[in-house]
Amino acid sequence: DGERPGEVTDPGRRPVAASAQRRKAEDSSESREEDPMNDGQDVDGWFSRGQHSDRTAHPKLNLTKQALPWNEQYKGKANLHVFEDWCGGAVRHLRKNLHFPLFPHTRTTVKKLAVSPKWKNYGLRIFGYIHPFKDGDFQFSVASDDNSEFWLSSDDSPSNSRLAAFVGKLGTEWTAPGEFTKFSSQVSKPLRLMSSRRYYFELLHKQDDRGSDHVEVGWRVFLPSLKFEVIDSSYISLYTDESSLKMNHVEHIPQTLASHSGSHLWEAQQDQHGADMLKADPRDTFFLTPAIEASRVENVLVPCAYSPTYVVKDFPIARYQGLQFVYLSFVYPNDYTRLTHMETENKCFYRESPLYLEKFGFYKYMKMDEEEEDPRHRAFLFLSPDNFLEDEEEEEEGVDNPEPTDPPAEAKEQSFGLAPGAKGKEPLEGEEDELGLPASPKHGGAPGLQPHLSVPIFGGKAKTPGPSRPATPSEDKKPRKTQEKVYVTRLQPGKRKTPAQEPAFPSIFLHPKPGKRVHLRSRTPQKHPIPLSGRRWDRPPKQRALPGLFALGTEGLFSQETHEDTTPAPGRTAAITDYNSSEAARLEGTRVTSFLKMSETTASQQEEGKGQEEEEEEEVLDYSYEAEELQQGWLEDSINWQRTFSVSSVDFELLRSDWNDLRCNVSGNLQLSESEVVDVVAQYMEKLNEKNGGIYTLLRIINVEKRRDTARGNRYLLELELAERGQRTVRLSEYVYVLLHQGKQDDSTEANPDGLTLGATEPQPSAWSVLYGKPILCRPLQLSWRQDVMVHFVVPVKNQARWVQQFISDMAGLYRATRDANFNVIMVDFDSEDMDVEKALRDARLPRFQYLRRTGNFERSAGLQAGVDTVEDEHSIVFLCDLHIHFPPNILNSIRKHCVEGKLAYAPIVMRLSCGSSPREPNGYWEVNGFGLFGIYKSDFDRVGGMNTEEFRDRWGGEDWELLDRVLQSGLEVERLRLRNFYHYYHSKRGMWNARSKKPSKE
Repeated sequence: DGERPGEVTDPGRRPVAASAQRRKAEDSSESREEDPMNDGQDVDGWFSRGQHSDRTAHPKLNLTKQALPWNEQYKGKANLHVFEDWCGGAVRHLRKNLHFPLFPHTRTTVKKLAVSPKWKNYGLRIFGYIHPFKDGDFQFSVASDDNSEFWLSSDDSPSNSRLAAFVGKLGTEWTAPGEFTKFSSQVSKPLRLMSSRRYYFELLHKQDDRGSDHVEVGWRVFLPSLKFEVIDSSYISLYTDESSLKMNHVEHIPQTLASHSGSHLWEAQQDQHGADMLKADPRDTFFLTPAIEASRVENVLVPCAYSPTYVVKDFPIARYQGLQFVYLSFVYPNDYTRLTHMETENKCFYRESPLYLEKFGFYKYMKMDEEEEDPRHRAFLFLSPDNFLEDEEEEEEGVDNPEPTDPPAEAKEQSFGLAPGAKGKEPLEGEEDELGLPASPKHGGAPGLQPHLSVPIFGGKAKTPGPSRPATPSEDKKPRKTQEKVYVTRLQPGKRKTPAQEPAFPSIFLHPKPGKRVHLRSRTPQKHPIPLSGRRWDRPPKQRALPGLFALGTEGLFSQETHEDTTPAPGRTAAITDYNSSEAARLEGTRVTSFLKMSETTASQQEEGKGQEEEEEEEVLDYSYEAEELQQGWLEDSINWQRTFSVSSVDFELLRSDWNDLRCNVSGNLQLSESEVVDVVAQYMEKLNEKNGGIYTLLRIINVEKRRDTARGNRYLLELELAERGQRTVRLSEYVYVLLHQGKQDDSTEANPDGLTLGATEPQPSAWSVLYGKPILCRPLQLSWRQDVMVHFVVPVKNQARWVQQFISDMAGLYRATRDANFNVIMVDFDSEDMDVEKALRDARLPRFQYLRRTGNFERSAGLQAGVDTVEDEHSIVFLCDLHIHFPPNILNSIRKHCVEGKLAYAPIVMRLSCGSSPREPNGYWEVNGFGLFGIYKSDFDRVGGMNTEEFRDRWGGEDWELLDRVLQSGLEVERLRLRNFYHYYHSKRGMWNARSKKPSKE
């Protein structure tokens, strides 16, 4: 009757990376619909050959083999589970949802297998039984927008479900309502069913934020002439009745290959993600290493007073301005918290204008190499060797100097108006040569031209040329505007030059829709313009770019008008602007720019072109392929594939400061220089072995954190892996202080601007007689952290069963991973109706918990304050928490070492996951503005006045900033670090807290 899941094999299975690469490369066309799902197998041969390799049973899965008792009253409906707030259009995206398949947002029923909620970013799981109306062969088909899968069992057991039909796999495929035959994968092969039996089915559907959402399943008796009909209430029934069950009661939910295949439980199915933060780091598990004995580190360093200058105690801070007084810490080694995989969308790390990067990119950091010169070729502006730079040094200076040249634009337009064989003469200083260029060789020599820019220099507006008016030398002497600067590069006549608004290295184009322009009747293709006096200029093009200076030149190119006629003689080419340029679109209709012969462009043709302009714009579509060949007379851009460039090593970290940048949410923790770390660690290890007889050997520098204070000294947190007597490995985690020069106790002076200079051979100073001008390594008084202090997680909740259950499970998992019993979960429940929170806490394996029930509307500030009030030990840490958080395993250690009673509070930066992202695929951004996740000693929390429960009674948002203001004014430092693998799950506010829902429309 079919193979068992454990026996299904696929000898042709491909690696995950290869399949992922193929998925990205494939188009969502019908011809490829079968292949993604069955990889060479027949997807509908589900009873004979098993399922797709991705559906192979996994030993971790606990499939539901035994169906629940069935009741005749279940007929007429099917179970429906809704998973909201999840992006993506593929069913595989739904399986990555944290709550799928056991904890849906909504559990309800439907009366037929055709559903359209008219909503976005959701997934559906519909399951139950199908009751055939007769014995025979049936065909099933599924239609949906976006993807869907229809699974059917060979009997009433969910574990025997196999994929029968599907729409797409990439998330880009969809069908119209009732379109049951668009893809070959939509229709199943004939399946033999019996009317005396019921068959378990499962329908999965994923909708993104576009399109008309719908999913429907049709069936027909296997006769080619029959049409598919939607399966209605007469032939379906519930799997079980869920109406009386709480949302955290999930034992009845069937678990099948459909609901788990490719989910987060299947680790082997995960595609490789590009986030560096996912790579293993010794910081993540260093807390498991046994700590060094406290007596071994006592009095290793001389004590010194710790009083940083950035503390703002009793300083008046305006409302919500405390964010400006929070500084970031430096970290070594690199913890890869920089979200490099998100910088395609956000490049704020580079401190460049987004508009600038969008237009010019990073070409200003590149210096294009000089190409080999053919001595027979000359730059087009100079027809004689006399105009070339003679001094080699001046030539190099011209190449490297980023200063623009200063000739007027109209001078460039007249360069083609030279008489045949004309030679440039050496003009006097301050005069212009006959080309209208300045006399300075540095600004005029062709080899010394700016090599970085590839822009059209024929950008000025030219008057209508006549076929019989040659340019005269007297016209070149007329006064011209020279204040705008123009960048000059070599042109290859007959080749299209890059317009001002195009990228620096344009790609080949076909027929981009032109703007308003003059119509040129002649379409004769010309590979090269008509040469001057029969001589052909065929030097290769040299396209270069210097975007940093591009904007200065383009203004000059398109803002100057000629003050005289610059029409070349018959047979000569005219200067043009880009046919597609938006600037060229502004040219008056009487001004012609073309590579065609001037004699071919007449006034009558121009007038005729005006009349045909609107008609032609409708005929030429964006990037259209016309029946005829390409427009004649327009040549493709030339691309130099052999262009090379020079670049210097750039460290963009040096441009950052410890100021809390609220505008950039993808940059990671500040990086600390290795040399500075080595100096401090070497100094400390010498002192440590001095006290303990040299029994410690440094194995690894796990983590060093620095808080900078240029006035009094820098604070460091050293976390070192040491070998004790060459055998036992121990963990050292201590605060040290590099105190800058001072004359007496607590009398600090300005820091040495040259920076830190530590030497291992310096004489050891006494406690209070510091050698003036020599920074010393000392132990900051009252700045030591307790490694076993109790941490209380305070979480207010209301009607968030799926998230409450997830939070409790995560806390139980934290206890299993760390075996650290010194933490407590305090849940403040505002009358939750969808689950029994207290029972869930009791059932979980937590070291300790406290349940506090409150009535009324949800109030975050009041809930947090009530939770903190239950803590009796004021020398313990309270961590004000959120419900939608994923914690790294080292969270307890991180909170403890960054909270010091009377000195330090901790506000780790959490990464907000984007819609459809998970901890395994962490796309999102750092929440640089939020301070809602806050660790502080209970005594300090009480001292600053606790939460503001009066002002934030009926709202939340801003209560964290208001608390931060008071914490800073009390004299505490707030440690601010991006914490690895610390995530805030994506969720909307729909259905949360006190929100009311509108009555759905009846349409």
